Amino acid sequence: MSKILIVEDEQAIAELEKDYLELNDFEVSIENNGVDGLNTALSGDFDLIILDLMLPGMDGFEICKKIREDKNIPIIMVSAKKDDIDKIRGLGLGADDYLTKPFSPSELVARVKAHMSRYKRLVGSHARENDIVEVRGIRIDKTARRITVNGVEKPFTTKEFDLLTFLAENPNRVFTKDELFKEIWDMDSIGDIATVTVHIKKIREKIEENSAKPQYIETIWGTGYRFKL
Repeated sequence: MSKILIVEDEQAIAELEKDYLELNDFEVSIENNGVDGLNTALSGDFDLIILDLMLPGMDGFEICKKIREDKNIPIIMVSAKKDDIDKIRGLGLGADDYLTKPFSPSELVARVKAHMSRYKRLVGSHARENDIVEVRGIRIDKTARRITVNGVEKPFTTKEFDLLTFLAENPNRVFTKDELFKEIWDMDSIGDIATVTVHIKKIREKIEENSAKPQYIETIWGTGYRFKL
């Protein structure tokens, strides 16, 4: 049974999320403050974390950052704050998704299932040995899930790795942001394309000599992105 950690200081919300997830055969633990949430996340064997942004003791941004230093499991950040800057910051720190309160429990369950399904497929035991993608100094080891740029290994979050790998394996083809969201996040964007934009920005910072003048991932204005050979 897959294990999920909910870090949420509003007990009623946490219990509602827990009830819906348990009805869908997930094992769920709850922490109600940031410090305990971080300690449990780092010490426990969880498959996904649902992380509130505003928490006593330590906020969700700091927790997300520290989890990402140690684990690559999916993180869904939730918050009542609707400002794009908070979403961009959360995604930039390594969150895989960002839900704005209020949201329906069924939507949360759907997103949990989508993230976990894709994560398990990509890091499961079915990867081919020596499955390597190499493009102009970038070496993507799909089996070990490691990326080097001109011989230097770079740290990538799960979604950053997936997105770069998909683009590199489909070079010279233009993908819209909606298409990339559907492919990497396994769900429709519902007009939410900031997630893709943030991840492209973070990838460029890691692979480009000058992210303002990208040589690998090209922006096709009004359409989307293209990986150049």
